[in-house]
Amino acid sequence: MTNTELQNIYFGAYSFDENDGYLMSYQYTKEQIAYFKEAFQFWYERCSASTAKTLEFTTEARNISFDYKFFWKGSEDSFELCVDGLITDIRYVKDIPEEGTIKFELPEGSKDVIIYLPADATAGIKNFEADASVMPADKNEKVLWLGDSITQGYGPDRSAETYVSVANRLLNYDIINQGIGGYIYDKKSLMKMEGYSPDKIIVALGTNQFWTEDGRKVVEEYYEALTGLYGNDIPILCISPIWRGDIPDARPKFTEFCNTVKEIAGRYRNVTVVDGFKLVPHLPEYYKDNLHPNCLGAETYGRNLVEVIRKIGF
Repeated sequence: MTNTELQNIYFGAYSFDENDGYLMSYQYTKEQIAYFKEAFQFWYERCSASTAKTLEFTTEARNISFDYKFFWKGSEDSFELCVDGLITDIRYVKDIPEEGTIKFELPEGSKDVIIYLPADATAGIKNFEADASVMPADKNEKVLWLGDSITQGYGPDRSAETYVSVANRLLNYDIINQGIGGYIYDKKSLMKMEGYSPDKIIVALGTNQFWTEDGRKVVEEYYEALTGLYGNDIPILCISPIWRGDIPDARPKFTEFCNTVKEIAGRYRNVTVVDGFKLVPHLPEYYKDNLHPNCLGAETYGRNLVEVIRKIGF
């Protein structure tokens, strides 16, 4: 496939360009990226990561391959192959060179395939090949997913096991994941994305912000900006921060801030609030570092979130 043809089976991107012949994808506008570059280098490095970006298609192919190159790496998670809902192959970033070719073998017959690109790295790809035709996946609603490092996917060290990936294997949304490590309720990043109109929005922010004195003010300003940009009719799901066990002395303040997030978001008729404390068990076994869910925690988070979304009809 040419890079232009590759875009037909590439999901999770707002825009594309090329670097050294590799197809590069972006989940933010150029204006948003420029803002991150000016505001904080940590955000800027992560804003073009290939988090929640996938190649998704139906095919009878037995062999597929593509070239890749890393342009930035944070934590070393994985490329992963999913066939008919089951992960069948994992290539860990720590075990492969900076640039190379990945080949996957597939079972016989027609199957639905998802290739997960690394969540905490910026990976370009090119020269996708399959020994049979591929048909792009048929997706459900367009969903803009806003969040911090947990939404970006840090913690599981598996691109297919972030809570967003787990949830979306069941929901089949056509998502743009604007989760970014270290992020906060920041209205300045909310900018018009020309040509893009999501059907729904999910917001999972706040865990990096509970100690700030202006917490209430920034959350209020964020939801005012978000509803001002997308209107008061678009369904928005607010997930308040999940439990964190790394701050025992500050837990009352953290809990108070989580309640503030729920109270402010709940003022809007188009916003449904989900209590993050009810999504992941409050046990260290579910976390990489008592803050970011590990594989077990992210799997639990994603599946519990899907149950809530289906129950409330979001």
